[in-house]
Amino acid sequence: MPAQTFTISELAKEFDLTTRAIRFYEDMGLITPERAGLQRVYSARDRARLLLTLRAKRLGLSLTEAKAILDMYDSPRDTVPQLEEFLRVLGEHRAQLEAQMAELQANLVEVRAQEAQARAVLARARKGTPARTSPASAAAKPARKSRRSPSESAAAR
Repeated sequence: MPAQTFTISELAKEFDLTTRAIRFYEDMGLITPERAGLQRVYSARDRARLLLTLRAKRLGLSLTEAKAILDMYDSPRDTVPQLEEFLRVLGEHRAQLEAQMAELQANLVEVRAQEAQARAVLARARKGTPARTSPASAAAKPARKSRRSPSESAAAR
């Protein structure tokens, strides 16, 4: 039974990618199709590596990191070092994501505080109560233009 093969168009359709993206992954060394004349012929191994590459991208890994992990599984070495490296890369990435999440949470707290302050100022403005100026609203006010005529301005200098 011959091994299953795929064309670039078949893989592009299956994974909702452009053929250009698949060629880019090929240029990066993530997949290595055979050639039949000018046509690329992708193996089941190439398809699996493409699937794993896309999964790594969804996890937020760089293509270089994805390639390093995929290449480890190509060697016949013991899987313990491969899994240890995979866990190390995932741990680093998780730590980075957690730091970004903490920063986003802090930004959300600030946005909520600014929203509450703006709502309070708006409510006072609707009631006709003069609004107290906050540093944010004072900075947003345009500078007043002088009402002097050009000749008065010149005389004042």
